[in-house]
Amino acid sequence: MIKKSVAMLAMVSLVMASCKKENAALTIDDATAKKAELAHADSGKLAIIKFDNAEFDFGTIQQGVKAEHTYKFTNEGTADLLITDAKASCGCTVPDYTKEPVAPGKTGEVHVVFDSTGKSGEVSKTVTLTVNTEKGNEVVSFKANIESKGIGTVAPAAH
Repeated sequence: MIKKSVAMLAMVSLVMASCKKENAALTIDDATAKKAELAHADSGKLAIIKFDNAEFDFGTIQQGVKAEHTYKFTNEGTADLLITDAKASCGCTVPDYTKEPVAPGKTGEVHVVFDSTGKSGEVSKTVTLTVNTEKGNEVVSFKANIESKGIGTVAPAAH
């Protein structure tokens, strides 16, 4: 008798569950379906950043000079390229970059200002860019040979 009651309860539960309306959480409206379709269509698109030259040599500069360089790049991908951040390897370097999306085939820039105050000898610095490429970040670098002003050097008086 108990087995018959358990079996009957299981059948009633099954029938009740199958009669319920579809789970509302699993339904997708037309707008959501369209967004998913567009995302799927764009899923094969990728931004690719290609620098004219990702490394730069300032050569020999005097201590205290603020040296500047602009790295130019092209988006060789099939999706818009977006730089979301730029971090220098030290506080002596200040990067600035193209803020708006760079369409495929178009160009952008990363501009750096390096303050050589307090530095001497050979230095190498980097700027790491956060980008929407497959790798997620790209690095540009520069080097310089900084000549000290020399102790005891007297600058000529201005007249």
